[in-house]
Amino acid sequence: MLKLREALLRFEPCNEQEARDRQVMLWALETQPAPLTRDNPLAHFTASAWIVNPDLTKALMAHHNIYNTWAWTGGHNDGEEDALAVALREAKEETGAERIEPVSEEIYSVEILPVQSHIKRGAFVSAHVHLNVTYLLRAEENQFFHEKADENSGVKWFSLEEAADNKDEPFMAVIYKKLNGKLDKYRKN
Repeated sequence: MLKLREALLRFEPCNEQEARDRQVMLWALETQPAPLTRDNPLAHFTASAWIVNPDLTKALMAHHNIYNTWAWTGGHNDGEEDALAVALREAKEETGAERIEPVSEEIYSVEILPVQSHIKRGAFVSAHVHLNVTYLLRAEENQFFHEKADENSGVKWFSLEEAADNKDEPFMAVIYKKLNGKLDKYRKN
């Protein structure tokens, strides 16, 4: 498994957003204090997962408690340089799935995500940004999934179109559509 800087250098951006965000992420790793932990209150790394079924026709999402919307899984690196390990751990914790595997060990997507101020576990969290790397993961639909009550209130499969139709967070809808569009690389002809 690749360390974060190596993985970002190997990542091939698909558009200007990814190219620029990757550049900012590399800059943050080289110049910012504690970018892998929440000790940096302005910007820190997170890892997310776009979890698809083997046919690449559905995405597995969790209903996020703080944002009250269906979303991908993911979490803070909390000092971990292996972002794929973070994405896999968070995907399993947040969905209850026992069997989730990477489609590829390479970064699937990058995005800098704004986070509004909010209350988490009774404490105020100031607005900041997540320097997010996304991995494409695969899970069988027939396994048992369950929520992680302190983070989400449900887990379910959506068609790719439904997953991207996020009216509650229009900014995320753009990202989910981008993730769906990148799936063509993995489809069998």
